[in-house]
Amino acid sequence: MSATPDPDTLHPIPGSPGVVFLRPLLARHPQVANVTAGAFSYYHDDDPEAALRFLELCVRYNYGEGRLSIGRWCAIAHRATFLMPGANHAMAGPSTYPFGILGGAFADALPLPDYPWRGGGDITIGHDVWLGTECLVLPGVTIGHGAVVGARAVVAKDVPPYAVVAGNPARVVRMRFDEATIARLLATGWWDWPAERVIRAIPALVKGDVAALEDVARAT
Repeated sequence: MSATPDPDTLHPIPGSPGVVFLRPLLARHPQVANVTAGAFSYYHDDDPEAALRFLELCVRYNYGEGRLSIGRWCAIAHRATFLMPGANHAMAGPSTYPFGILGGAFADALPLPDYPWRGGGDITIGHDVWLGTECLVLPGVTIGHGAVVGARAVVAKDVPPYAVVAGNPARVVRMRFDEATIARLLATGWWDWPAERVIRAIPALVKGDVAALEDVARAT
């Protein structure tokens, strides 16, 4: 039997340097403690060098405020972008301009800590989520397990598990499965299984046979 792929290999696909597993990539940047990714989640960039710059190119305005948590088995396409809370400006007064960032007398007039920043909250990406090319996920958004986000969608509110969303702002186009099937899929929690059990479940996972997936769960 072939060896199980190593989730801590940076480039998991031979000959495809634009694909990187995020967990080992993030391990190279321990100073960025507020961004995490689970095993087997990958990012693909058309430019192999840019793939290694995921934190710079895809996690924008990350000044340490809020968290970005990406689950296991996620597929993140070219230049999908996460807008961290540091992108938000104060909107309580007539102007949204952040005068204080320029320092000097501007900062003396109103120190940056005294600005009524909007905040925005953490970004949470569930397990087995597919984020399409150049989509944008805004602060405070949770994307449920098994969801699909269309290319260039702007996700401004939470996405239910196993929903397909598209557009600006992103709206639910359809649900991948009916409510009963979604409940059964969530109950399996297959993304928490060890890789060896997932391997046995791959035919059921790819062909969409929920009963067969449940059989794998019961057999192990």
